[in-house]
Amino acid sequence: MQNGTTAAAGGRRGGGEGWGDFSSFVAARWTALVRTAYLLTGDFHEAEDLVQVTLAKVYPHWGGLRTETADAYVRRALVNNNRSRHRRRRVVQLLMPFVPDRPAADAGQGGLGERDLLVSLLAGLPERQRAVVVLRYWEDLSAEEVAELLGCSVGTVKSQASRALAKLRDLPELKELALTGLGAER
Repeated sequence: MQNGTTAAAGGRRGGGEGWGDFSSFVAARWTALVRTAYLLTGDFHEAEDLVQVTLAKVYPHWGGLRTETADAYVRRALVNNNRSRHRRRRVVQLLMPFVPDRPAADAGQGGLGERDLLVSLLAGLPERQRAVVVLRYWEDLSAEEVAELLGCSVGTVKSQASRALAKLRDLPELKELALTGLGAER
């Protein structure tokens, strides 16, 4: 792709937040995209793969995107690619980057176990609810922005978020984490 030619001919790219070319965008947003993908997939390696696949699919269309909508476009593509990945793979995989040295009960020290617990609890949510929770509360998007990204109504976003949060609140692991976290801080 010839970025200079495409940008000049289309008059769409350039300026803005320094995302005039694809590599600048990727450098600026890689970490945030991988974090979002990690929360959607529950696995770091799958998250990186998901981001790479998404960026590969977005790249041919990059010259036609407006700077102010590029981030939302890529985020929506990320969520859609995760949906497609989820539909194709019916078997649940538990991949671990390493074999734990000690039992999981000891992993709570240092916060790593808490993060892993939260990610596993998110993974237990249905795909749509997980996407809403990640976009709404992790990415800090408004209900309207999430609705636009997911192609649904604001009411659907609100109901999915409500159901997901109710499910999470009812989980004994999360209740225990909240109690031990509160006790440790006081």
